[in-house]
Amino acid sequence: MDDITNTSVDPELLENESLSTVLGDDEPPTANDEAESDPKSQWYVVHSYSGMENKVKKNLEHRAESMGMTDRILQVVVPTETEIEIKEGVRRQVERRVFPGYILIEMIMDEDSWYVVRNTPGVTSFVGMGNDPTPLSQAEVNQIMSRIESDEPRVKVSFDVGERVRIIEGPFAEFTGVVDTLEPEKGKARVMVSFFNRETPVEVDFLQLERDT
Repeated sequence: MDDITNTSVDPELLENESLSTVLGDDEPPTANDEAESDPKSQWYVVHSYSGMENKVKKNLEHRAESMGMTDRILQVVVPTETEIEIKEGVRRQVERRVFPGYILIEMIMDEDSWYVVRNTPGVTSFVGMGNDPTPLSQAEVNQIMSRIESDEPRVKVSFDVGERVRIIEGPFAEFTGVVDTLEPEKGKARVMVSFFNRETPVEVDFLQLERDT
């Protein structure tokens, strides 16, 4: 799971997220930004070296504890999810990072907590607009948390609509056809096969398909 070389966030996952915002420069928040009589924690995002997310998470937690900042740096999360990968007819579960190169931190932002996070080995920057770390909205937090806490693993689709496939199991074994629709949440595809000289839709599990070469 840790062999990750792509430092960019998966574009498909960013369609409804704000993690694509510009990475902020290295300046702490100003006094006006933190002037609250009863400051509340918010979720922020930091960028880290690719493949080092878990190590950076441990570094952040250790620094927060050793520097007495656990009351302001509350949680550090590397968002991951379980994915079902189907390859050569074999189904296996793998854990993958939702946002490679990014770490979520629940914290009360002030100059001290900013300094501790920003100077943790492996942290390259906060995500934000301009020089200001930008917190995630509650809707974004809910969306991310519901995804990583889901009991239902995501299915990695290895077929494309319009691709020619062969059915290898079930009542239509050895039939060939074209993928008409994909239902990743069910792990199934609808394949159009020629049956009695008619194009007939057949619902098939991904495990029952292979590319027709």
